Amino acid sequence: MNSFRKICLAVSAVTLVSLIAGLFMDNASMWQASAVTLSVSLAIGIGAIPALRNYQYTAWIITAVVAGMIYPSAFLQWGDFDLRNKWVILVIIQFVMFGMGIQMSIRDFTSIASTGKGVLIGLLCHFSIMPLMAVLLTRVFDFDTEIAAGIILIGSCSSGLASNVMVYIARANLVLSVTVTALATLVAPFMTPLLMKLFAGTMIEVKFVEMMMEIIKIMIVPIGAALIHDYLKNAGSGGWRFIQRASLASAVLLVLMPMGLWSTLETNLSQESMRVIETLNFFAGAIIVGLVYHYATLRFKNLDQLMPYISMFGIVYFTTVTTAAGRDNLLKVGLLLFISSVIHNAAGYIFGYYLSRWFGLDKSSSRTVAFEVGLQNGGMASGIAGSMGKLGTVGLAAAVFSPWMNISGSILANYWRRKSLKEEEQLSKREPAVSEARLK
Repeated sequence: MNSFRKICLAVSAVTLVSLIAGLFMDNASMWQASAVTLSVSLAIGIGAIPALRNYQYTAWIITAVVAGMIYPSAFLQWGDFDLRNKWVILVIIQFVMFGMGIQMSIRDFTSIASTGKGVLIGLLCHFSIMPLMAVLLTRVFDFDTEIAAGIILIGSCSSGLASNVMVYIARANLVLSVTVTALATLVAPFMTPLLMKLFAGTMIEVKFVEMMMEIIKIMIVPIGAALIHDYLKNAGSGGWRFIQRASLASAVLLVLMPMGLWSTLETNLSQESMRVIETLNFFAGAIIVGLVYHYATLRFKNLDQLMPYISMFGIVYFTTVTTAAGRDNLLKVGLLLFISSVIHNAAGYIFGYYLSRWFGLDKSSSRTVAFEVGLQNGGMASGIAGSMGKLGTVGLAAAVFSPWMNISGSILANYWRRKSLKEEEQLSKREPAVSEARLK
């Protein structure tokens, strides 16, 4: 595999020359093909360089943006199949969130008692600093209303599991990070629509209940399916029987729906009630998926390790489609959106860290809060934009902000890792000295 990566690095060097030649010769077909080939070969090839290996995922996101910008028509429609179809986007986002949920555990929700102060600070900072900063950016830069609403949307989303990875690399407080992410995910169905209604309600139509139900379908349902799998790992015979019976009842319900039950309910219930019924159907599906997936892991032992890669593929998919759908807008405001992403992201790190220190958290916990505040769930933002049918406008900010968040998070995590190692080294030298002084 490593030799293949080195070959890709050699290919990238050749295609770089071809790209430059195409630009000088004003040969569009030459430089466009070279740009995509260069991006793909680099995304694979940098895995051969230890110092750049952690940036492979970011390189694939950049490749998605390059491909979407250069060949937009290739990623919008395949024959009669619309790649932007909201149900397709929903299913892919659910796969992404399920893959992320596999990395979570029921235990993640039980650490509140030991990290209560840090969790409270993390949640308050996340759902205040980021949406307010997003609103400020929309005032400073004169974006179209739907693009501005997209900036506020990503500022109002919960933190993603990328923050847990960055905290792990930085050797910060991983327990606090996982707990904040878990609770931010739980409160997002209420907080995100509320913040959107408050700050973006004049820009786009925000239907509170509808958006809340969409977020539950996008995040809570697939993560719930993953947690059922986690529960079954250690469940006793009683727990197994309960999940099996719940799955059977769910299957019966889902079979009855297209056989007339849905039509009967639709005739007798309000539209809002039907949205709740629809969401309950998704939960019924989640119970079945959680059980079936657990059975699959008993047969295929490495399936859990494979799921994050499926999540990454999903993120690359909707980044490509979002970029292709919003290409014309990106050509107009892409630079301003990038500048906004840098400012927004930096504000999250800076305010998250220094406010945590001001409230009395130690350095390790403050670094954790900085990541939890600064890194938003771009997949969630894209999923909401897709459900609204506004992937090319409201979803545009997520396509620009997400790659930068991964780059900046990786840089900051590696910087803080070096600092943590130095601090640990100094502490280990200081402790023997203190012990010696006590003995004297």
